[in-house]
Order: sequence, then C-alpha cells, then structure tokens
Amino acid sequence: MISILAQERVLGAALGTAFTGFIVFQQRKDIYDTIAKSQPKPPKSQMKEPNLGKKSQFDIAHYWNKAVDRAFGPAIQELGSRRW
Repeated sequence: MISILAQERVLGAALGTAFTGFIVFQQRKDIYDTIAKSQPKPPKSQMKEPNLGKKSQFDIAHYWNKAVDRAFGPAIQELGSRRW
C-alpha cells in the first residue's frame, strides 16, 4: 500500500494541476474574448452552398446507405443470428 505521505503528494499534485489548468484556460478565454471584441467583424461571405436538388441529395443518401449496408451487413447478420 502507498504511504499516506505519498498519497497526499499525489493528491496535491493532481489538485494543483487541475487548478493551474483551470486558471490558464480562463486566462486564454479572456484573451480571446478581448481580441474578438477589439477586431471588427468580417462581412458575411457571398458564397452559397451549391443547390444539388432533391434528386441528387436522394442519390447521395442512397449510395451512403448502400455502402454502410455493404460494410456492416455481415456483422449485423452475425449479431442478429445470436439474438442480441
């Protein structure tokens, strides 16, 4: 069994590390907030997503489902045969 003194040192190191990490995180967050507030917001982009249409979106979903069925089909059948 580990001695009480070693346990206290490990606990102190863990708490010190957690506290230091929290302080560093808060300071970085404050720095980033300050930088974000001081810079003007960039204009919104004029680019739009391409309109693929409902047919091509359906095709993409169909091919995705087909690929997933092909990849995981044997595993699903095996698990189904075990009555999971």
